[in-house]
Amino acid sequence: MPRKRRVLSGMRPTGRIHLGNFEGALKSWVSVQDEYECLYMVADWHALTDNTDTSHLPELTFDMVADWLVAGLDPARSTLFIQSHVPEHAELALLLSMVTPISWLERCPTFKEHFRSEKERASLSYGLLGYPVLQAADILIYKAEFVPVGEDQVAHLELSREITRRFNKAFGEVFPEPQPLLSRTSRLLGTDRRKMSKSLDNYISLTAEPDEIRRRTMSMITDTKRIYRSDPGHPDECNVFAFHTLYNDPERVEEIRRGSATGTLPCADCKAELGDVLVRFLAPFREKRREIESDPERVYDVLRDGTARARRIAGRTIAEVREKCRVGGLPGTAGAAPTRRKRNAP
Repeated sequence: MPRKRRVLSGMRPTGRIHLGNFEGALKSWVSVQDEYECLYMVADWHALTDNTDTSHLPELTFDMVADWLVAGLDPARSTLFIQSHVPEHAELALLLSMVTPISWLERCPTFKEHFRSEKERASLSYGLLGYPVLQAADILIYKAEFVPVGEDQVAHLELSREITRRFNKAFGEVFPEPQPLLSRTSRLLGTDRRKMSKSLDNYISLTAEPDEIRRRTMSMITDTKRIYRSDPGHPDECNVFAFHTLYNDPERVEEIRRGSATGTLPCADCKAELGDVLVRFLAPFREKRREIESDPERVYDVLRDGTARARRIAGRTIAEVREKCRVGGLPGTAGAAPTRRKRNAP
């Protein structure tokens, strides 16, 4: 049987998964588990690029991976592991940095967005500037052929592809160029119409309790052009309606569209119904989360087993890289680590 092509992706450990994470990435990860050999990592080193407070990382990691399992990631079909427990990522990132021009990093969209002024650049850490190199290492250490991304993220992957070409040209063919695995993802805005984020407190968790779900949906900003209750609405511009299209019955969605457009469906009623819809939709996730919390060792076992497997793959790759780069050895050792010769007894 031919080897399945390999997929790599990851998330920074920020705790429990919200619907934005689920629709934007996690649902796609779950859907490709049978077709590809999948590796999904807890990107804890990446979490340090803009926040060096690591006091809550263990708890955040547990919560995130528990929700990965809740959402349908299956350790029998996917390898779940912690980035920092596979030190080969760091070694490869160092070697990739030797062939990556600074100008490539400075044109990265994230760099341009956050560091436009000299004052902002003065606070820039090496880790944040170089995070695309570590990102490339995350992918290449497993020789992953594909990275699941939405269409708006393809440009971010291109830098990893450029680094791959530069390294292969310098040292010989080692890595495949990672290709985007385009997925149809739905971008959900937060309750305040901004990007859904825990830092903005505008999110709905995948395993939220019913009272919290209803409270957050009732606080949602709706159609800003609809001033009075009887005014005709603009459902395609309404954030609440966007949620209905994903989680409500299609026939009911059309009824909501007509009621909103004609002004016969009050926004408060629309939000209340959405709360009920989400309570029902998320019920299986809540139940599975309770099962996992009753046996937390299950999460640790998944990570231990996944990290061990990831290290085996990464170890084979880094051995090949050392040989290609001719580092880590002595003359005549082809890059292999030197062995201690036994001394003859006197």
